[in-house]
Amino acid sequence: MPTSEMVLSESEVGVPGLHGRRPIVLWGTAAVIALLFGIAYAESLAYLVTQWMEDDNFSHGFFVPVISAGLIWWRREQIVAAGLVPSWWGLGPAVLGLALYVVGELATIYFLQHLSLWLVIVGLALAIAGPRATREMAFPLAYLLTMIPLPQMLQSSLSSSLQLMSSSLGVGCLQLIGVTAFREGNVIDLGPIQLQVVEACSGLRYLIPLIALTLLSAYLFQNRLWKRVVLVASAIPLAVLLNGLRIGLIGVLVDRFGQGAAEGFMHAFEGWLLFVLSLAILGAEMWLLGKVGTGSAPDVDRIVARPSTVSFGHDAFVVSGPVLACIGLLAVTTSMSFHVAGRDSTPPPRQNFVDFPMHVAGWQGEPVVMERQYVDVLRFDDYLLANYQGPGGPVNVYAAYYRSQEKGRATHSPKTCIPGGGWEITSLDEVVVLGDDVAGSGFRANRVMIQKGEQKQVVLYWFKQRSRVVTSEYLVKFFLLVDALTMKRTDGALIRLVAAVQPGEAEGAADQRVMQMAAAVQPLLPAYVPD
Repeated sequence: MPTSEMVLSESEVGVPGLHGRRPIVLWGTAAVIALLFGIAYAESLAYLVTQWMEDDNFSHGFFVPVISAGLIWWRREQIVAAGLVPSWWGLGPAVLGLALYVVGELATIYFLQHLSLWLVIVGLALAIAGPRATREMAFPLAYLLTMIPLPQMLQSSLSSSLQLMSSSLGVGCLQLIGVTAFREGNVIDLGPIQLQVVEACSGLRYLIPLIALTLLSAYLFQNRLWKRVVLVASAIPLAVLLNGLRIGLIGVLVDRFGQGAAEGFMHAFEGWLLFVLSLAILGAEMWLLGKVGTGSAPDVDRIVARPSTVSFGHDAFVVSGPVLACIGLLAVTTSMSFHVAGRDSTPPPRQNFVDFPMHVAGWQGEPVVMERQYVDVLRFDDYLLANYQGPGGPVNVYAAYYRSQEKGRATHSPKTCIPGGGWEITSLDEVVVLGDDVAGSGFRANRVMIQKGEQKQVVLYWFKQRSRVVTSEYLVKFFLLVDALTMKRTDGALIRLVAAVQPGEAEGAADQRVMQMAAAVQPLLPAYVPD
């Protein structure tokens, strides 16, 4: 059994005469690290906690750091036995993490800052304990990633896909038991009542916590590796199937007892009931997997809780060169954060969208006031929403301007917002909108065909980022980083036009109408979205 004598002595680490002062030095070093973390990552940590509190998909995040710390303490014997040897390898993850911190700050991406925090923690673990001991902490450290919310674009895209899958499964369950039901996008038609499978019912709030719980269960499941892999892999189809079953159950209750069965306590209770059922199924799966095969598994690193004879206190650690180097890098990055946070990002003067002309190239517009609930979600600084009527029919024009695209406050891609109203994207292409004046003076835009039942709409959208017209959501973030560094500007706008395909009208006619309107609107934008 390893003992405290196996830990590096003072002479071995080159810190002579430190024994009497070691507790003070170590606690002081820990305090400095905590202070630097608190200063550099205060904003991103506050956002992270807010997400845990407000987003049910990641409400389990509060428990993840506690679980990881508990697992490291549980494995303290194996960690110390591996040998706590300070290592310069810790600088690699620390440097990468701090580079991501700067990029995330300039590109206003919280996800990169959260990933940066995790990489710096891994770097410090390597610097303090060395590769062998850190390997013993690999799962607890990796498990911290489950507390980080997905990037909003990825989360919205995943949620949209799950909404469609859950809607299809729910309708299938209803039809299987003889209830007449049809699906139009994310809307389930029960005849007199229509149920909309909103984002909150997509199944993400089952899937993400269930995967986090299954990963922990698989780690603690004392059996062969392939059984652990099967257990984790089963969480995804299980969450999707149970969410589809839940939607089907809600449809049955609504069909029998009315709209109230899909609201309030009953709706929440059905969700909890299905989640508890999923846990029971996972428990049964673990039991069945445990019955497959006999004897002990040779490839399992068993974790056995027993009384420890290993010292895991302050004598196990030293303030080494690698640790001091990581602290120095963190201090430099923290000081840079003050400069970045205080940079002047004032865009050029602009006109307000309230002055946008309502008569454009033969089109007559009527402004529309957006509902407060959407304004609170989109968080723009100024917007235009108007219905324009032309010779060929109506076109809806929407533009959202952001004076400073800070973290958590930026343009929202229609690609992730469209499915929320029950619309299904049937095609997505990039097209060239030609200008009215000179051939070839046009710009590129995204053309989306959406459908809900028999209704069809042509959507045209693009991003105006300073002097650029951009169609890619990812390029928007890239140019945001470049312009923040070179121009000290992060302003920009989303422009979206919608033309409904009228009864008896060909899609080509709606296409032509929305393209003509886009060509007329684009030259007017620089006054409202400065180059």
